[in-house]
Amino acid sequence: MLPPSLYAETAPPAPPTPPLEGEARADVCVIGGGFTGLSAALHLAEAGVDVLLLEAEEPGWGASGRNGGQVNPGLKPDPDEVERDWGPDLGARMLALSYGAPDAVFALIRRHQIACEARQEGTIRAAIGPANAEAVRRTAEQCARRGGPVRFLDAAETAAMTGTERYAGAMFDARGGDLHPLAYARGLARAAIAQGARLHGGTRALSLAREGAGWRVTTPRGSVRADSLVLATNGYTDALWPSLRESVVPVFSSIAASAPIAEEVARRIMPRRASLYEAGRITVYYRMDRANRLLMGGRGPQSPIRDTAPIGYLLRYAERLWPELRGLSWTHRWNGQLAMTKDHYPHLHEPAPGVIAALGYNGRGVAMATVMGREIARRLTGTPAEQLDMPVTSIAPIPFHRFWKLGVLAKLWEGRIRDRLGL
Repeated sequence: MLPPSLYAETAPPAPPTPPLEGEARADVCVIGGGFTGLSAALHLAEAGVDVLLLEAEEPGWGASGRNGGQVNPGLKPDPDEVERDWGPDLGARMLALSYGAPDAVFALIRRHQIACEARQEGTIRAAIGPANAEAVRRTAEQCARRGGPVRFLDAAETAAMTGTERYAGAMFDARGGDLHPLAYARGLARAAIAQGARLHGGTRALSLAREGAGWRVTTPRGSVRADSLVLATNGYTDALWPSLRESVVPVFSSIAASAPIAEEVARRIMPRRASLYEAGRITVYYRMDRANRLLMGGRGPQSPIRDTAPIGYLLRYAERLWPELRGLSWTHRWNGQLAMTKDHYPHLHEPAPGVIAALGYNGRGVAMATVMGREIARRLTGTPAEQLDMPVTSIAPIPFHRFWKLGVLAKLWEGRIRDRLGL
């Protein structure tokens, strides 16, 4: 059952994904029904591959159905850094993939007629203070040099775009946008099924075993024999594959949603209807949805929440940004786990013959998980690893991973202090 959220209340009904019963056979078994797994299953099915997907809960149950709904372009590192890290050829392909990811998402939505409140009105990366503004300006210049539809906004232009004078500047990227993430996940599931993929919810993968040239996946009430496996569990990765869980840090991100705001007030808040995320160390992000609700997101308790008390700072921050919102009613609050990587890049692994894992989108999962699913499908349909647009790397467990919650909390406090001091 889905945790309570605005998305769970307003999404179209889920397509039927009955639990797996008995023995099954497939060319590819995908484990995980978030954006990565659903995109991989859809693209594989479109290519004529016999694909079966297993999801422990239901498609979109994890962060894919609970995130901020922002379709953000790019990777966390700046373009120049990406090319320094990976070289001019692969680095350029990584940039083309990641900055073009929103276009891929919206094209997929149009092609499969997915009703998910999709809008491509741009993304704003907003800076608090001169130091952050200069860093954002450098990012904008690097994107513009590569032909991106990007421009740097000064403080006055940023205020006009956001309705608040909080920011010293911002980068606007016209490729970004927003959507209803659970509706998108369910739409991907429905499209995959229509293309012939078999999707089974309520079916946790319990163990994996090599069997001949392929693999056997054991589930509570059956098993799957497949030539290839896709591990697409991201922030909810468990011990199914050795050391994969230890290669990422799961971080809870929280969201509060307001009641619909009166039209005359809503017109002054994010009037362009772009989505926004801040450029500080501790990211706050927000957008207005089609019903004039304000969705405020950011880091919060590293455990599930049931009310707004643990994330009251987000509500207070909204009032600081827009004083006219004082007394606004907040009707929903929820959180979910995303996956962070030590190097801030998404990770693509091939830990054994016929096994592909993709995870670690560092808060850019709507766009990046979608295109990573497509890359997985390319690989499994014959594209050599070196021709993929993301590098295939070895799994690298993070030292002292068992202390991740303490580490996250320490980073949160440090980041908040440094952001407030403008360091």
